Amino acid sequence: MILGIHDGHDAGAVLIDGDRLFAVNEERLNRVKKYRGFPELSLRKVLEMANASPEDVEIIAVAGVFRKLARLKELETNLRAVFGPDFKRKVLFVEHHLAHSASAYYTSGWRDALAVSIDAAGDGLSSSVYVARGGEMIRIAQSTYVDSLGDFYASVTELLGFKPMRHEGKVMSLAAYGRPKYDLSAIIELNGLTFENHLGVIGVEATRKLAELFDYPLRHAKEIANQMKRGKLDGVLQKKAIEIAASAQAHLEKLIEELGLRLKNRALPVAYAGGVAQNVKANAVLRHVLGDDNLWVFPAMDDGGLAFGAAVFVKAQMERLDGKWKPFRLEHVYLGPGYGPDYVEDFLRSEGVEYEEVDVPSFVADALEEGKLVGLFQGRMEFGPRALGNRSILADPRDDSVKERLNVALRRDVFQPFAPSMLWERAEEYLEDLGGRPNEFMTMSYTASEEFRKLAPAVVHVDGTTRPQAVREEINPTYYRIIKEFDKKTGIGAVLNTSFNMHGEPIVCSPADALKTFRNAKLDVLVVGGFAVFARGLPGQLS
Repeated sequence: MILGIHDGHDAGAVLIDGDRLFAVNEERLNRVKKYRGFPELSLRKVLEMANASPEDVEIIAVAGVFRKLARLKELETNLRAVFGPDFKRKVLFVEHHLAHSASAYYTSGWRDALAVSIDAAGDGLSSSVYVARGGEMIRIAQSTYVDSLGDFYASVTELLGFKPMRHEGKVMSLAAYGRPKYDLSAIIELNGLTFENHLGVIGVEATRKLAELFDYPLRHAKEIANQMKRGKLDGVLQKKAIEIAASAQAHLEKLIEELGLRLKNRALPVAYAGGVAQNVKANAVLRHVLGDDNLWVFPAMDDGGLAFGAAVFVKAQMERLDGKWKPFRLEHVYLGPGYGPDYVEDFLRSEGVEYEEVDVPSFVADALEEGKLVGLFQGRMEFGPRALGNRSILADPRDDSVKERLNVALRRDVFQPFAPSMLWERAEEYLEDLGGRPNEFMTMSYTASEEFRKLAPAVVHVDGTTRPQAVREEINPTYYRIIKEFDKKTGIGAVLNTSFNMHGEPIVCSPADALKTFRNAKLDVLVVGGFAVFARGLPGQLS
């Protein structure tokens, strides 16, 4: 058994036992968003899921090379407490960007590929490019933390009053409401396969410098951001913020496009991870350059996936030593904790909740057609930042007004879009620029077809794009059948799917988390483990 751990922000643990994979991030268990620290609960949870003990672990793959003595000693103390005094015999450290790139390459299904990682910073670097052949990875390019594309975008995020390293997706969403006004090529550009930062500073210093360049009132940025979150987008400063966001997004896309063209010359497919790979619009640009079937974005692309990358890298090296390595394609990310019907029913009884057993696909499809907001909790939890039908909130995508209901219920920012889950076989019909295999993990955006824009306005952004999950029956049969039943009733093979959490909280993990969020969000129906729980005032209401 190989255990991967990431001790840092987005902490988590992964256990590989032959062909079995178990993965969970600490935030889902301790309910602290993007938790920073040792993943003690995650570590114990993956062992529990595998019915294993610490003694069964042969290798501990630690993502990231620790440079601060105090942190390294704290890590060692935590590992000693779990694995005993001889834990060091099992530990192998895997450098940050190698772990990112490995997570993408070793799950891509390709024997030969380019493995790329781009983020803000990790172990002194902000990007790396590897040539990967036959399971071996050789780095051919890198950028230091000073020349960081991720830090550039994070600085823009902070400039506009959002939280850097957390709310970059809000800048991407906001960018769709305006046009780029500023040429940012003098700030950061591509030099070969590396990036070059002309500002010469990073972090908060870069934010201050950008405020000067844009003449943007940094001291009022949070106030302006809060106004935009509530829907005020037409003020002078709000319009300027949108223009800055649009300019930053356009420049990011331009640099990713240039990088893609240079990578394409090497005639290998690209496996991609790292924080910047969360930008689904830039990923779409890269897909257009490379072709749909020549780009794989690892679903847990941010630092939450580092434990996975460390573990699969070490596993691949052990297999290469034995001459047994072969390509592997990650088919799904339902790798987290699951809860059986007996556990769920016992929990509901203990909570004094009224419930009824239902046929989930037909019941949920009926509820959605009736305009209800449905919390869906089933199977094993998704690994990574996206809810993909096992920890999701569902709604009717035909009703554009449902966006406002959900924004209020979940306390979301009004300018952020919602995404669809669609039947695999309908993807070509609904996505205008699909040129190959549909995306199953919501890792990139597409241009919605004219038909889909009319049928499903609630899941199409203001710029006509959408971020879909294509669902195959063999991967998630219950979720597929829900969408299929909804298609039979309405003529549209897609549903609105957003993550099952209040804004700013981690996605729910357990039935207790689901029930709590169901109540806080005042959803209409909770479907958990084959049982339906209703809100007050509806048929089957709680007493």
